[in-house]
Amino acid sequence: MRLDRYLANMGQGSRQEVRLLIKKGHVRVDGKVCRQTATQIKDMNEVTVGQEIITYREFAYYLLHKPADVLTATKDQKQATVLDLLPKTLPHYQDLTPVGRLDRDTTGLLLITNDGQLAHRLLQPKYHVAKTYQAVVAGEVKPELVTVFAKGVALSDFATQPAKLVIQDYDADKKQSLVELTIAEGKYHQVKRMLKAFDHEVLALKRLSFGPLTLPADLAAGEYRELTSAEVGALRMVAEASSR
Repeated sequence: MRLDRYLANMGQGSRQEVRLLIKKGHVRVDGKVCRQTATQIKDMNEVTVGQEIITYREFAYYLLHKPADVLTATKDQKQATVLDLLPKTLPHYQDLTPVGRLDRDTTGLLLITNDGQLAHRLLQPKYHVAKTYQAVVAGEVKPELVTVFAKGVALSDFATQPAKLVIQDYDADKKQSLVELTIAEGKYHQVKRMLKAFDHEVLALKRLSFGPLTLPADLAAGEYRELTSAEVGALRMVAEASSR
């Protein structure tokens, strides 16, 4: 890989910025100043910028607590996107993509990565990767609905896979229920449509988990953190097990 691409991918700046770093002599390869932007870097080479060793990683994985009024997209000319919440200096920033989609008004856990193959597997309905949402809905959700959802819900264009509904609370004054719903798919407006089919309009929606990942209680809306190696391993295990 070219030295300038290596450094740009690892969040050291734009391609133009890292070329300037290289030409000014701030970059060393195996301890020697390297001013050639096209120098080919291999696994055994050590690259440093100043005193910092820049270790290359092929993939990057981030967990974002998506706030409301932010688009699940990589770019938009008019509205803020989830990528706008991340520093542009993150490794592989230019290649990062959200895994799946949360509506503009939906909050909660969103996985962002440049690992396209893993993302593809995690999103396939046939792989049954569970996603849990917490919803505030209009009206009192009756216990009978738990059994109905467990069998799957027939919508106008498709029948959902079995889903787990948990009724958490009912506010009689506001005439609102708090529920958790776990689904295996993630189709457009699916949670809202499933509940609306039984006259329960979703007033607020938050994703709590995605496969083995859960939304950290100490991660505020708009904040992110890098996944641990254990979390990445758990995601891969889910994808591999589901594909068999």
